[in-house]
Amino acid sequence: METEAIVLTKIGSAAQAFERKIIHLPEIGVDEVCIESEAFGLNYADVMARHGLYKEAPALPCVLGYELVGRIIAVGEKVSKDWIGKRVLAFSRFGGYARKVHTKENAIVAINDIPTEIAMALSTQGVTAYYMSEVISPIRKNQHVLIHAAAGGVGSLLIQLAKRKGAVVYAKIGSEDKRAFVKTLGADVVLNYRTANYEEELSKSLGTAKLSASFNPVAGDTIKKDMKLLGPNGRLFLFGGSQMMGGKFGLFSKLNFLFKMGIALPIGLMMQSKSIIGVNMLKIADEYPDIIAECMNEMLALFEKDEITTHVGGIFTVDQMCEAHEFLESGKSMGKITVRWN
Repeated sequence: METEAIVLTKIGSAAQAFERKIIHLPEIGVDEVCIESEAFGLNYADVMARHGLYKEAPALPCVLGYELVGRIIAVGEKVSKDWIGKRVLAFSRFGGYARKVHTKENAIVAINDIPTEIAMALSTQGVTAYYMSEVISPIRKNQHVLIHAAAGGVGSLLIQLAKRKGAVVYAKIGSEDKRAFVKTLGADVVLNYRTANYEEELSKSLGTAKLSASFNPVAGDTIKKDMKLLGPNGRLFLFGGSQMMGGKFGLFSKLNFLFKMGIALPIGLMMQSKSIIGVNMLKIADEYPDIIAECMNEMLALFEKDEITTHVGGIFTVDQMCEAHEFLESGKSMGKITVRWN
C-alpha cells in the first residue's frame, strides 16, 4: 500500500528537514488496523528528533509522529471487522505523519464526534500524564507538586489531574502570557523562571513543606534544583530533556548538559527516601501495550465526564508543517498543536 507522508529527510531546521512524498506501507499486521488520517499531533520529541537529539527516532529518512485522528479503513485478520468505519484516536510508534497509518488494535479508542483538535491531546500527552500521576506513582491529597512546562500539552493535563486528587500545584512557566492559562486550570502558585529563580521562589512558597513530586521534561540543571526541594517520599519524574536544545557546541554541549544533572547515588536516594523515575512511553508501549490502552481509555473517560479539558494550542495544515514545528520549538505554544491533512 502506498500513502502520502511528511518525511524527515535530514537533520536541521524545519524548512530544510521535511519533504512531502509518497511512501510504501508494509502489509497490515494481524493485530493491527489501518487508519485514514484526518490529522496528527506534534510533540516536543519530534522537534528533538529533527535536531538529531532523540535516539529513539528511526534512521533517516523516516516518518515521525505518535498520534492521529482518523477512520479505520482496514483491519488485520485477528481484529474485529466492527472497527471498520469507526473514527478513532490512535497512539502510533512513529509513522503518525502519514495519510494512512498502521497501528496496534490496543492503541486506539473510538471518539465518535469529538472534535479532532480537542481529542488529540488525550493520546501521547494524555497517556504520559496519566501514567505518571495515576499509574506508576499516584498523586495523593495535599501533596505539593511541581510541574515544569506547565502550559504545554503534558503539563496542562498534569495540573488538572493533580488538582483532581487534591494536590497543591506549582506551575512553572516561561512567559507571563501563560500565567492566566495555568491559573484557569487550577495552578495554586505560578513560577516564571525567566523573571525569577524558580528554586528560590518555590522554596519561599513551600515554607516548611517539601515537594512530593516534580514532573520534569527539562532535565539539565533543573534536576539538582528539584532534588533539593523534594522531601521524603519525593519523586522526580524525568520525561524529557528540552534543556539540551539550543546547544551550539556539539558534543561539548551534550556533555555539559549531562554534567549539570549531577550524579544520584542509589544509597543516597535510599537514605533520603527519594526516587528518580525515568519515563519513556515508547518503551512502555513496546513492553506493556495494555498500559497504553488503559491510560488512553481513562483519559477519554475523564474528558467525557468533564473532569479534564484539553487546550487547542494551534491548528495547521500539512502545507504549514514548518510553521507548526517552529511554533512548538519556540516555546510560545500552549496545549496541543494539531496538523491537518488538506
